[in-house]
Amino acid sequence: MSMIKNPVLPGFNPDPSILRVGDDYYIATSTFEWFPGVQIHHSRDLVNWRLLTRPLTRVSQLDLRGVGPSAGIWAPCLTHADGLFWLIYTVVKTTLKDQPNFVVTAPDITGPWSEPTYLNSIGFDPSLFHDADGRKYLVQMAVDQHRRHDFFKGIYLTELDPASRQLIGPTRQIFHKLIGATEGPHLYKRGGYYYLMVAEGGTSYDHAVTVARSQTLWGPYEADPHSPAISSRGRPELALQKAGHGSLVETQTGECYVAHLCGRPLAVQDTKSPLRCIRGRETALQQVEWTDDGWLRLVGGGCAPKAEVPSPALPPHPFPPAPETDHFDTTALGVHWQTLRVPADESWLRLSARPGHLRLLGRDSLQSHFDVSLVARRIDRLQTQVETSVDFDPQTPWQMAGLTAFYASDNHYFLAVSRGDDGQRRLLLFIRNNGDERQLVPGDGVVLPSSGTLRLAARLDGKDLQFSWAVGAEKLQPVGPLVDASILSDENACGGWGFTGAFIGLCAVDLSGGRRPADFDYFTMTNPAE
Repeated sequence: MSMIKNPVLPGFNPDPSILRVGDDYYIATSTFEWFPGVQIHHSRDLVNWRLLTRPLTRVSQLDLRGVGPSAGIWAPCLTHADGLFWLIYTVVKTTLKDQPNFVVTAPDITGPWSEPTYLNSIGFDPSLFHDADGRKYLVQMAVDQHRRHDFFKGIYLTELDPASRQLIGPTRQIFHKLIGATEGPHLYKRGGYYYLMVAEGGTSYDHAVTVARSQTLWGPYEADPHSPAISSRGRPELALQKAGHGSLVETQTGECYVAHLCGRPLAVQDTKSPLRCIRGRETALQQVEWTDDGWLRLVGGGCAPKAEVPSPALPPHPFPPAPETDHFDTTALGVHWQTLRVPADESWLRLSARPGHLRLLGRDSLQSHFDVSLVARRIDRLQTQVETSVDFDPQTPWQMAGLTAFYASDNHYFLAVSRGDDGQRRLLLFIRNNGDERQLVPGDGVVLPSSGTLRLAARLDGKDLQFSWAVGAEKLQPVGPLVDASILSDENACGGWGFTGAFIGLCAVDLSGGRRPADFDYFTMTNPAE
């Protein structure tokens, strides 16, 4: 029997919304401040997955300039009805206060996707339920705007007119809470019941999936007396932690699975060590079954998520692996790259200016929430090695370009080519930024040759991160000490309110206004321990 090995979507891929259309399976996940918005992975067997597309590619669909770290796209919902794919999503502007919700549609999963229709702003994590009679309903949590604490007001339901894409009729609460911090709702209909699946307990180590049901759409909904359905809370020995925020799918052969988010913390060295997940919140699958009395249970019993579960009775469908090296010889960025808050366009990113190179024009610093010239890829393995080659001739200390390991504007490392304060020496700077603490490591930088190409590299081994550099084809040599990669984690960043994951990528900064270009010849990303 083949097995599903969890997580099926490693690295920053939280809040999964799973969907089957015919023989194809899709999972949509949150992207927060990263552009384009919403990752959609594709599978034919639930074992093998590939990153297929990101539907929110236009600023008219998704305007992220100015949003803070871990704001932006929260918990999208992907459904299919009436010959269309429907995508519901939130764009969080200010955390837990302003959360406009939108809907877009497309005839094909790869688009073209429509312009968005605004729905409301009463809360985040909206989903769309298509009832058997053709009527549609928006299901969402609501924020209590009158309270500072305990602001999770419960789950609310509103009808959606499919023609106008506008909400109609009353908005009513259908579920309050069982564990608390109730969010991430999805509705399903089966065997005379409406089933409500929600996330509870907060999206960290007390996270859980709760199931409730009602014989009528508008409730009241009764929680499963054996709740939670899935959770890792109180089980630090489990490989998959933070289990929660689930959505349900049934295969062509009648088997059922729940996609849920999870986290894999670094090994704890002692009881005082904080649990930190460099790879962020990831997506796993659990096999579930319906009991005789109509409740949903994990196959094998209990509520603990498993690292391996039996795969469905479907023919295997592997995909070719992603190439390890990007030579930048295409007219558009590959699907695995994302940019920070803004689309990749000719105003700052060029693939044709110098054939076989990625040219970045320097703009804002990495601390900015606006126009940062950064392209990056998710770190999805704890043993990862990257290397690039950069040709950059800075003229002032306010121009920098190089390699960054990045979580957020206030949590990153930056190995950058720049110019000394005297304007004469070209320097290699290693900058550590962790919250309010910012420093050069070590000293004042490494003096470089006055011109020429440099190779920059980084190697991650668990929580240890080592940067290195070389001139041309010379041997790489370390720059700075081993540094702590665990600062690039949800638990450390954003005051403990981080929701994304660690990236590694290429960046150019120019605060002088000159938009100094940096040319990158290639980018290689390998997992040497695999």
